[in-house]
Amino acid sequence: MTEPIEDLYSDFALLDDWEDRYRHVLDLGKALAPLAEAERNAQTKVDGCMSQVWLVKESGNGTLRYRGDSDSHIVRGLIAILLMIYSGKTAADIVALDIEAIFTRLGLDEHLTPQRTNGLRAMVERIRSDAAAV
Repeated sequence: MTEPIEDLYSDFALLDDWEDRYRHVLDLGKALAPLAEAERNAQTKVDGCMSQVWLVKESGNGTLRYRGDSDSHIVRGLIAILLMIYSGKTAADIVALDIEAIFTRLGLDEHLTPQRTNGLRAMVERIRSDAAAV
Protein backbone atom coordinates (compact mmCIF):
# COMPACT_ATOMS: atom_id res chain seq x y z
CA MET A 1 0.00 0.00 0.00
CA THR A 2 1.37 3.42 -0.90
CA GLU A 3 1.49 6.49 1.29
CA PRO A 4 -1.34 8.96 0.66
CA ILE A 5 1.23 11.61 -0.29
CA GLU A 6 2.58 9.34 -3.04
CA ASP A 7 -0.97 8.92 -4.32
CA LEU A 8 -1.31 12.70 -4.38
CA TYR A 9 1.92 13.06 -6.35
CA SER A 10 0.76 10.42 -8.82
CA ASP A 11 -2.66 12.01 -9.26
CA PHE A 12 -1.24 15.49 -9.79
CA ALA A 13 1.40 14.18 -12.22
CA LEU A 14 -1.34 12.76 -14.44
CA LEU A 15 -3.03 16.15 -14.74
CA ASP A 16 -1.68 18.30 -17.55
CA ASP A 17 -2.31 21.83 -16.35
CA TRP A 18 -3.32 23.84 -13.32
CA GLU A 19 -6.99 23.99 -14.36
CA ASP A 20 -7.17 20.19 -14.25
CA ARG A 21 -5.37 20.16 -10.91
CA TYR A 22 -7.70 22.84 -9.58
CA ARG A 23 -10.72 20.72 -10.54
CA HIS A 24 -9.08 17.75 -8.83
CA VAL A 25 -8.63 19.80 -5.64
CA LEU A 26 -12.33 20.72 -5.81
CA ASP A 27 -13.24 17.04 -6.24
CA LEU A 28 -11.14 16.10 -3.21
CA GLY A 29 -13.05 18.68 -1.20
CA LYS A 30 -16.41 17.35 -2.35
CA ALA A 31 -15.45 13.93 -0.96
CA LEU A 32 -14.90 15.28 2.57
CA ALA A 33 -17.56 14.36 5.07
CA PRO A 34 -19.00 17.52 6.61
CA LEU A 35 -18.44 18.20 10.29
CA ALA A 36 -21.37 18.14 12.68
CA GLU A 37 -22.62 21.60 13.60
CA ALA A 38 -21.40 21.09 17.20
CA GLU A 39 -17.87 20.53 15.86
CA ARG A 40 -17.88 23.98 14.24
CA ASN A 41 -16.84 25.95 17.30
CA ALA A 42 -14.21 28.36 18.56
CA GLN A 43 -11.84 25.55 19.56
CA THR A 44 -11.82 23.93 16.13
CA LYS A 45 -11.91 27.15 14.08
CA VAL A 46 -8.63 28.02 12.37
CA ASP A 47 -7.68 31.68 12.66
CA GLY A 48 -5.87 33.33 9.78
CA CYS A 49 -8.06 32.00 6.98
CA MET A 50 -10.25 34.21 4.79
CA SER A 51 -12.83 31.43 4.68
CA GLN A 52 -14.37 29.70 7.65
CA VAL A 53 -12.19 26.67 8.45
CA TRP A 54 -12.53 24.08 11.18
CA LEU A 55 -10.09 21.26 12.01
CA VAL A 56 -10.98 18.52 14.48
CA LYS A 57 -8.06 16.59 15.95
CA GLU A 58 -8.40 12.98 17.08
CA SER A 59 -5.58 10.96 18.58
CA GLY A 60 -4.99 7.33 19.39
CA ASN A 61 -2.40 4.59 18.97
CA GLY A 62 0.35 7.20 18.90
CA THR A 63 -0.97 8.97 15.82
CA LEU A 64 -3.03 12.05 15.06
CA ARG A 65 -6.00 12.11 12.73
CA TYR A 66 -7.88 15.11 11.47
CA ARG A 67 -11.25 15.91 10.05
CA GLY A 68 -12.05 19.29 8.61
CA ASP A 69 -14.51 21.48 6.81
CA SER A 70 -14.85 24.93 5.26
CA ASP A 71 -17.46 27.17 3.73
CA SER A 72 -15.29 27.45 0.60
CA HIS A 73 -15.11 24.68 -2.02
CA ILE A 74 -11.44 25.19 -2.88
CA VAL A 75 -10.49 25.39 0.79
CA ARG A 76 -12.32 22.10 1.42
CA GLY A 77 -10.06 20.62 -1.25
CA LEU A 78 -6.96 22.05 0.41
CA ILE A 79 -8.15 20.60 3.71
CA ALA A 80 -8.53 17.20 2.02
CA ILE A 81 -4.94 17.45 0.80
CA LEU A 82 -3.70 18.31 4.29
CA LEU A 83 -5.66 15.42 5.77
CA MET A 84 -4.07 13.05 3.27
CA ILE A 85 -0.62 14.37 4.17
CA TYR A 86 -0.93 14.55 7.97
CA SER A 87 -3.63 12.17 9.21
CA GLY A 88 -2.37 8.91 10.64
CA LYS A 89 1.13 10.23 11.32
CA THR A 90 2.87 10.48 14.66
CA ALA A 91 3.43 13.89 16.20
CA ALA A 92 7.18 13.60 15.51
CA ASP A 93 6.53 12.77 11.84
CA ILE A 94 4.18 15.74 11.50
CA VAL A 95 6.70 18.18 12.97
CA ALA A 96 9.52 16.77 10.81
CA LEU A 97 7.57 16.82 7.54
CA ASP A 98 8.84 19.29 4.90
CA ILE A 99 5.46 20.64 3.87
CA GLU A 100 6.95 23.36 1.67
CA ALA A 101 8.63 20.73 -0.51
CA ILE A 102 5.32 18.89 -0.83
CA PHE A 103 3.46 22.08 -1.79
CA THR A 104 6.15 22.86 -4.37
CA ARG A 105 5.99 19.39 -5.89
CA LEU A 106 2.19 19.60 -6.11
CA GLY A 107 2.41 23.10 -7.61
CA LEU A 108 0.33 24.64 -4.85
CA ASP A 109 2.93 27.25 -3.99
CA GLU A 110 2.80 28.90 -7.40
CA HIS A 111 -0.92 28.70 -8.18
CA LEU A 112 -2.72 29.81 -5.04
CA THR A 113 -3.58 33.41 -4.30
CA PRO A 114 -1.67 35.01 -1.42
CA GLN A 115 -4.83 34.86 0.73
CA ARG A 116 -5.30 31.13 0.07
CA THR A 117 -1.59 30.55 0.74
CA ASN A 118 -1.89 32.36 4.09
CA GLY A 119 -4.93 30.28 4.99
CA LEU A 120 -3.17 27.07 4.00
CA ARG A 121 -0.20 28.02 6.17
CA ALA A 122 -2.56 28.80 9.08
CA MET A 123 -4.02 25.28 8.79
CA VAL A 124 -0.53 23.77 8.67
CA GLU A 125 0.52 25.77 11.72
CA ARG A 126 -2.53 24.54 13.64
CA ILE A 127 -1.67 20.92 12.81
CA ARG A 128 2.02 21.40 13.62
CA SER A 129 1.12 23.15 16.88
CA ASP A 130 -1.15 20.26 17.85
CA ALA A 131 1.66 17.82 17.10
CA ALA A 132 4.26 19.81 19.02
CA ALA A 133 1.95 19.86 22.05
CA VAL A 134 1.67 16.06 22.15
